[in-house]
Amino acid sequence: MTLSLVTGSTGYVGGRLVPQLLDADHDVRVLVRSPEKAEAHDWADRVEIVPGDATSDDDVRRAMEGVDVLYYLLHSIGNGADWVETERRMAQSFADAAQAAGVKRIVYLGGMDPEGEELSTHLRSRKQVGEVLLASGVPTTVLQAGVVIGSGSASFEMLRYLTERLPVMVTPKWVHTRIQPIAVRDVLRYLVGSASMPSDVNRTFDIGGPDVLTYLEMMQGYAKVAGLSRRRVVPVPVLTPGLSSHWVGIVTPVPASIARPLVDSLKNTVVASENDIQQYVPDPPEGLIGFERACELALTKIQTLDVPTRWSSAATAGAPSEPLPSDPDWAGGSLYKDERTREVDASPESLWTIIEGIGGRNGWYSWPLAWWIRGLMDRLIGGPGLRRGRRNQKDLVVGDALDFWRVEATDDSTFLRLRAEMRVPGLAWLELQVGSTEGGTTTFHHRALFHPRGLLGHAYWWAVWPFHGIVFGSMQRNIAQAAERLERGEEPQAHHGIRRRQ
Repeated sequence: MTLSLVTGSTGYVGGRLVPQLLDADHDVRVLVRSPEKAEAHDWADRVEIVPGDATSDDDVRRAMEGVDVLYYLLHSIGNGADWVETERRMAQSFADAAQAAGVKRIVYLGGMDPEGEELSTHLRSRKQVGEVLLASGVPTTVLQAGVVIGSGSASFEMLRYLTERLPVMVTPKWVHTRIQPIAVRDVLRYLVGSASMPSDVNRTFDIGGPDVLTYLEMMQGYAKVAGLSRRRVVPVPVLTPGLSSHWVGIVTPVPASIARPLVDSLKNTVVASENDIQQYVPDPPEGLIGFERACELALTKIQTLDVPTRWSSAATAGAPSEPLPSDPDWAGGSLYKDERTREVDASPESLWTIIEGIGGRNGWYSWPLAWWIRGLMDRLIGGPGLRRGRRNQKDLVVGDALDFWRVEATDDSTFLRLRAEMRVPGLAWLELQVGSTEGGTTTFHHRALFHPRGLLGHAYWWAVWPFHGIVFGSMQRNIAQAAERLERGEEPQAHHGIRRRQ
């Protein structure tokens, strides 16, 4: 059996690659900083989960022991000012550890390297990582892809929302760049097939689908598949990548910190210069998946709530990653709390159903205008805002993005803890808990916590504190009432209001 170590296994591609490798009879080990995120996946009980940090040389060496194939799927795009150097250091650490452990092959998914063009920072970093791995002394396969089309990918979400929300588009000149998109299913097939390449193969391979299109043609093609009218275009050549990324950040769920490197890369022609991969991973009998078919498959996944991973499966750049401090004996400084408990005339199961369904299309069951304004403010300063929505409208697992929150803990029956990823001067959490009294009454306990950072953090808490009674009080009341309606067999009312326009 082949033992494959998958890095980035809780991310967009890694989370989909693991089950594909298992189906191909690989033994799979995953290196994850938060085991809870891996344990939330359906494949968790079929893999070896190794806790560790990809920036720790000791953790990397420990995870590499006995590994035959390393799948390197890590990236730090937009993660701080020095993210390019962070990517290089991580790649070097894994390269050294793989060589020392006798790994037989490294497989890496990077970006295309168009000859004769000045690369964007994103593509330049992807190229640098590939070069580090190729120089490791371990036979390495570097797959160079352009735009990946699949439900939940950042590139697809950007394309989808730009097309759906802008029937008349003011477009920069990068919409005329030639692109060879590829379906995520074909990417996964190439990744799995690369594990068995001969030991003398140590090189890059361009991978792409059967269609070469401009970004504008991709938007028109998506509109056709989605049943939308043909989009009207007003070209504005002076719209810079910086301005474009802020525009994308406002219109789509992808925050500006991630949109900027993606948009900047659209200035580069990403068309395969060779098709040598076919010698080692032949095309399937039915051929590669075309662009419009890839869009159809992605939309079907979205409509049937069957999106296994999303771009937001990875934490938002700049968002806090620290777990909740163990209060009340936490010695980390101030920890502000707002706690409320309410009796609910419904079963614990009905109350949990409503709690687990919050956010996304259902909204937050209180003062929609306040949530809309808070989400808009967050997007304007580079945060995720409310547009990330949720992966599944009924089910939440650890690691899921939920508007501008992330699921940090849940027992899938009585307790949900959300960590804030909006831009705030501190760390914030929201806990929702279902309980019961000795008399059998269902209780709903709600707790908001905030650890301020500096004087601004303290000022922020006291500035918003007067609104807690309105926002959190009505949220608790409306969730309770929705659970009571559900208990009576009535249809619970969503509380999105105008929030869906944000």
